[in-house]
Amino acid sequence: MERLTLSGVVVCVVGVATTLLGGWDVALQALIAFMIIDYMAGLVVAGAFKRSGKSDTGALSSSAARKGIYKKVMQLAFVVIGYFVDTYLGTGIVRNGVILAFMSTELLSIIEHAGVMGVPLPPVLGKALDLLQQKKGDANV
Repeated sequence: MERLTLSGVVVCVVGVATTLLGGWDVALQALIAFMIIDYMAGLVVAGAFKRSGKSDTGALSSSAARKGIYKKVMQLAFVVIGYFVDTYLGTGIVRNGVILAFMSTELLSIIEHAGVMGVPLPPVLGKALDLLQQKKGDANV
């Protein structure tokens, strides 16, 4: 009986979350897939390569991992906000725009992790990453 109750709770939580996120469409599936790939790649960079920029030693850090999860939860909160704005305005643009923006940042992070791992990248991707890193540095000044 306890197992059925736990299953019911999980189904309810997932159902509510999916509804708040605007439905389980391809855009949301892609964003979540990108988030998972990015997180796993970050764990590999820190765990196997010890070259993470998120910790002082470059190795795995539970604090850095937790912050990564918090960041991804906040990104999903913005998807919820976008969905409610779309619902209010009667459009479908804001949520999808938010998803595309976060998908692009996740993709750049995945490419960056792949570069740290030594995966050969096409020159155009390397140049794009260098340019983004420079702009990121300028914004922090």
